[in-house]
Amino acid sequence: MGEILALVEARLLTALGEPDARAAVTFLGTDRIEVLRFVDGDLVRYATLGMSAQPMADPTAALADPVKGPRAELVLSVRAGLADTDKVLRPLAVLAATPQVEGLVVAPGASLDVGEPLWPGAPFSSVLVAEPGGLVQDLELDEPMDPVRFLPLLPMTRNEAAWKRVRGAQELQERWLSHGTDLRDPLRGAVTLD
Repeated sequence: MGEILALVEARLLTALGEPDARAAVTFLGTDRIEVLRFVDGDLVRYATLGMSAQPMADPTAALADPVKGPRAELVLSVRAGLADTDKVLRPLAVLAATPQVEGLVVAPGASLDVGEPLWPGAPFSSVLVAEPGGLVQDLELDEPMDPVRFLPLLPMTRNEAAWKRVRGAQELQERWLSHGTDLRDPLRGAVTLD
């Protein structure tokens, strides 16, 4: 487990540079989750470290495989200086602990909700899990382990999350794209939905 997390941290540092801050959260009955903060010009990126220590297990499986199964870490990018986004550390750790706590497999297209604003005054309490491979490349592990995927998180307003449940992730992402929505704006309003 420690060896995997060392490789994951090295991949994050290669892709994002040195973190300027880190925080650790431990929930009862779960492994420790760290959240690293990286500043890149006018962007702040938050990345989890610890979610990939164990493979995510199918909640319907009788026994969880300790080696095989999808592994992931979460990455959130927001514009710096517009909101107190550092308060997102605990909600991000909660989302990263979801596979251990709820037996959930986090994959692209999924919605995750923390039930409260992601940071003070945020119009978002949920995120859409986007496709990996853009910012941080997958980390291949020795067979038979699955690679670690670095999943971008896109904050959603309550209306966007409801619309996504009905229409799907692809349509919501197309709506954002067609309206030129700045998904990194921590104060943005909901995209026009009809």
